Amino acid sequence: MSMTDPIADFLTRLRNAATARQRRVDVPASNLKKAITKILFEQHYIDKYTELESNSQGTIRIYLKYYNGRPVLSGLRRISVPGRRVYAGAGELPRVLNGLGVAIVSTNRGVMTDKDARRLKVGGEIICYIW
Repeated sequence: MSMTDPIADFLTRLRNAATARQRRVDVPASNLKKAITKILFEQHYIDKYTELESNSQGTIRIYLKYYNGRPVLSGLRRISVPGRRVYAGAGELPRVLNGLGVAIVSTNRGVMTDKDARRLKVGGEIICYIW
């Protein structure tokens, strides 16, 4: 059976692992998921990640970060879905929790945070919000 929204599945796996207080979670790899994982690492939402080559597709092993027993990754929300794509220009990019969260945007210059997209003055598809 084919999956209609692999990014929503990726975010759900992260959310469920954080809720269950798991140390790590394995997700099937893709270039977009690798880019989102890299952003999560750079923004200090996850501890570390490794790319495993167990099959032709590969797997990303993500180690979650906790502070005082609570997950640092407290919220994930998918914005642009296959049935309803959401785009924003450089001046219309949203601020998540007044700058405390991060919006991940897919632009023509690659996948980046909303802050980077504003700095480069590019818009694109809003993939998700993370806080």
